[in-house]
Amino acid sequence: MNITITHAAMTHDKENGYRGIVQFDAEGHKHPYEVTLQLNSIRGTTWDYSLRFAKDPGSEEEINQVEAAIEQDDDLFDSLIDAAAQTLPEEEEELS
Repeated sequence: MNITITHAAMTHDKENGYRGIVQFDAEGHKHPYEVTLQLNSIRGTTWDYSLRFAKDPGSEEEINQVEAAIEQDDDLFDSLIDAAAQTLPEEEEELS
């Protein structure tokens, strides 16, 4: 699935770990998406995420396609994390 990232941001604090938001368009889809990412450094190294439409609601079929792509394509998911991580100050960019 081809996506175009339109906005990304990430924050980090000791209590909540890393939290990111990435907004993107998916090729052929009518409405933009937003994914919220969270990595709690206390709990481990697995990213949790939540996907939703960024603005107006779209079709269930389209959001299910994006959800499946995120679940199956590690490179796609990593690109979302990387886009958000690039917004962190340099001293906080150790997400590996």
